[in-house]
Amino acid sequence: MNKESANSLTRRIVIGMIAGIILGGIFQAMLPKDGDLLIPLYLFDFSVRGFFVDGIFEIGGKIFVSSLQMLVVPLVFVSLICGTCSLNDTSKLGRIGGRAVGLYLVTTAIAISIAIIAALIVAPGEGVNMTADVTYGAKEAPSLAQVIIDMFPSNPFDAFVQGNMLQIIVFALLFGLAVALAGPAGERVAKLFEDFNEVIMRLVVILMNLAPYGVFCLMTTLFAEIEMSTIINLLAYFLLVLFVLLIHALITYPVLLKAFTGLNPIIFLKKMRTTALFAFSTASSNATIPSTMNTATKKLGVDNSIASFTVPLGATINMDGTAIMQGVATVFIAQVFNIDLSVSDFLMVIVTATLASVGTAGVPGVGLIMLAMVLAQVGLPVEGIGLIIGVDRLLDMVRTAVNITGDSMVTVVVGKSEGQFDEEVFNSKDDTSRDRIDFHHLKDQKLD
Repeated sequence: MNKESANSLTRRIVIGMIAGIILGGIFQAMLPKDGDLLIPLYLFDFSVRGFFVDGIFEIGGKIFVSSLQMLVVPLVFVSLICGTCSLNDTSKLGRIGGRAVGLYLVTTAIAISIAIIAALIVAPGEGVNMTADVTYGAKEAPSLAQVIIDMFPSNPFDAFVQGNMLQIIVFALLFGLAVALAGPAGERVAKLFEDFNEVIMRLVVILMNLAPYGVFCLMTTLFAEIEMSTIINLLAYFLLVLFVLLIHALITYPVLLKAFTGLNPIIFLKKMRTTALFAFSTASSNATIPSTMNTATKKLGVDNSIASFTVPLGATINMDGTAIMQGVATVFIAQVFNIDLSVSDFLMVIVTATLASVGTAGVPGVGLIMLAMVLAQVGLPVEGIGLIIGVDRLLDMVRTAVNITGDSMVTVVVGKSEGQFDEEVFNSKDDTSRDRIDFHHLKDQKLD
């Protein structure tokens, strides 16, 4: 094994993930929640599970995710301003935005259509003797009109604090346009933001190098908590959702990429490995934005003027993985409760899920909120969500990886169509050193 392979970020993340799964499984088997090992220690009992699972590993995992989320708002705001300023023709923004949104909605509609068809064929809910003795308190989803209104911030600083990505994107676009049109003053401001962008991207690389440790903590905590018996009871549903997710990521996206750009989809999938692992471990499209941006610009060859817009927009409105879960879950719940859905009901599910993705935040667990709205639209009991909650966390991780793959695919397509794409970078060997910090280089630099 050569040094480059040994130091591969992807390899280290996989090792951290596998080690976390194994250790979490050991904690699950030896120290269940109701059977913690207490060791008398002076005046108190030392809890093994409490110290490691609920202490060290939970703290480590949450710090890692919080560190990624810490970068999202400044990264999106600064890079989007830089991208807007760098566009020679600011009128391109409308065309870029229209293409990106159109592609995101199309892929979401395709995703849920495939999911519904697969669920009708497999019928995972038939013969399932489960009752909805567990409840789910559904939050009310906003209307489409309210989503459009909420895109425009009355207070941009409040949008920064709340992490409202749509509002941040709108404000950054307006601010970037103003900078581009402000003449000499705008040029000075643009240069300042370019420097800010370099610093933030350096911080992104630093945190990416800490990813294996964060992933290890997250996997340990998850697999120490997850109930494997629940997965067994919902095995048909679980495997079907997983299968459709893989079909969408490994077939639908590559076919669309090849059709729209003529690029090699195998190269694309290989270069998405590290970012997909980030998404899987965090289960949050927003938290993965720094890694997705890094991959799109440095590995896939998309210019920052495109990626800075399409990536955060995709993390907000592209919910293909969630749409797949909704399609399968809708059929599953209908079959469990012996409720027949008509063709018009299924069309309503497709339309509702596709439009609902526009106003949904890319955070863990948000798919259940969207599912509640979809079920209500076709008259299915929202309480049925309680049947699938037990396996949703694990599936949420997989569908997040699918979502960010779709974000990157659309980013490449839009970048290629706009001529803001370097095909040599895309076709170059996937140099994993792009994800690492050259500490020797930093050490040799003269500090002012």
